[in-house]
Amino acid sequence: MCSKLLCFILSVFLGLATTESQYKPPTIFITTLVRNKAHILPYFLSYLEQLDYPKERISLWILSDHNSDESIPILKAWVDTVREQYHSIYTEFEDGYPYTYPGEEGPGHWTTDRFKHLMQTKDSSLFYAKQKWADFYLSLDADVLLTNPSTLKYLIAKNLTIVAPMLESDGIYSNFWHGMTEDYYYLRTDSYTQILKRENVSCFAVAMIHSCVLVDLRKAESDFLTYRPDKIKDYQGPYDDMIAFGLSASLNNISLYICNEEIFGYIPIPLDEEDDMSSDFEHLLNIKMEILNSGQHWNLSEVLSQYVKLPKKDSMMFDKIFMINLERRSDRRKRMELCFEELGLIVETIEAVDGKLLNDSILQHLEFMPDFQDPYHKRPMKLGEIGCFLSHYLIWIKVIENDYKSVLVLEDDLRFETFFRYRVQSVMSEVSSIVPDWDLVYFGRKKMQDTEEPWVEGADFLVEAGYSYWTLGYVLSMSGAAKLLDAEPLTKLVPVDEYLPILFDKHPKENWKEHYPKRDLIALSAAPLLVYPTHYTGEKGYISDTEDSKIISETVRVKEDL
Repeated sequence: MCSKLLCFILSVFLGLATTESQYKPPTIFITTLVRNKAHILPYFLSYLEQLDYPKERISLWILSDHNSDESIPILKAWVDTVREQYHSIYTEFEDGYPYTYPGEEGPGHWTTDRFKHLMQTKDSSLFYAKQKWADFYLSLDADVLLTNPSTLKYLIAKNLTIVAPMLESDGIYSNFWHGMTEDYYYLRTDSYTQILKRENVSCFAVAMIHSCVLVDLRKAESDFLTYRPDKIKDYQGPYDDMIAFGLSASLNNISLYICNEEIFGYIPIPLDEEDDMSSDFEHLLNIKMEILNSGQHWNLSEVLSQYVKLPKKDSMMFDKIFMINLERRSDRRKRMELCFEELGLIVETIEAVDGKLLNDSILQHLEFMPDFQDPYHKRPMKLGEIGCFLSHYLIWIKVIENDYKSVLVLEDDLRFETFFRYRVQSVMSEVSSIVPDWDLVYFGRKKMQDTEEPWVEGADFLVEAGYSYWTLGYVLSMSGAAKLLDAEPLTKLVPVDEYLPILFDKHPKENWKEHYPKRDLIALSAAPLLVYPTHYTGEKGYISDTEDSKIISETVRVKEDL
């Protein structure tokens, strides 16, 4: 039994708890303006559709005009497919002429008419959201890829009037400014880099946010927000929608927040005035590669997949491109295959020799360097290292057997740098013209010494390779393959990381080099590198099939016991 007062308090509390638990999620009004985005729309719409938020609580407002591509057909096809899932979808499509604004010189050129149209449209969408009694307004650019399904729930939970998720991009570009000059232009600050690199992690008040901005319309102060300079008293800023919106907030003491606590998604670098649409395609490719490198993959619906245009595949300037992959690492193989599709590469997968499956009948045909010990762990070779060496060895044999003049060898745990194909072209053009008798070119490696490596004379992208680890990516010529095989490495085996520097005479251990008296491999390295590991030692997700294996001495002891 309880007292009347206690029973009353409990009943009120339980009633409130029940009521709160029955609240529906806030309604969200998402506005998107589309122009010449056919190349990225299938990905944008797919990630929009995959957001983890009840679609019946979302209204969409999609406008598109002045297109010279398939943007509108893509939007119509998608809207027809998902219309019944959302609370409502309002569209305004102006197809056909004109394709450009008066005086517009290219896709990166913003004329007064273009800015005016953008600002009026955005302001109308904000007003429309308020008229529809939406709880939240999300302004979302059509080239933002929100790869984090929880983005909307995360932003709403912050309970901020204006907030944006920090978006990844090439270099040091993102969707916020930390500083602003007195005349309202971008100002780089040290804090900007700290936020971008996540040296500090939180939600930060900043000078400007754009491209993906959530506004809490339930708060009275949101009524002061506008995208139109003519609605701001004594406006002195540039004729720009982002700056007008930011000033309408700051003049009314409303803070703009950027949050970097999670990876939310990606945004391409905006086009400069002199850029054409090919630059936008390149930026998209880089973003897609970043997403694939992170281990994510596309999940395009059938209606959108038909609009995706992948490049025609080839082997670039190489006779063959090989990828080494363990059969049990299907996840890595799948990710790399998606990368090859995006890059337009024809690649032959070589099933790696699995160290875990090596047995006595195989090991008895190998002879190990008698004085070898791992330089850091002071141990003999591991079975995984033997498997790795044999995997590369099999490719070297293929080069000779098939008279390949040059091949690109890739491992399955790498990520490609931006503009990969273009950079490969630049590097290999210098190789062929400046060092015609080359044997090996590292595309990715770990430099093991602090000493300066000399630049190849006359080259902008090549250095003479010093003592290096990793074979995650390298180019090999026929002469290089012959030298690697002629040295008979299976009679004095060491890990392939050590073997290559021995052969090009840059290994620090003189006693090891004595086992290989002919050390004339001509080895170069791309500078900067073209591929890097997906994960480094100690990072979350790092797995090493060479380190996670038994050392050869354990196998020997087993044989002796038998």
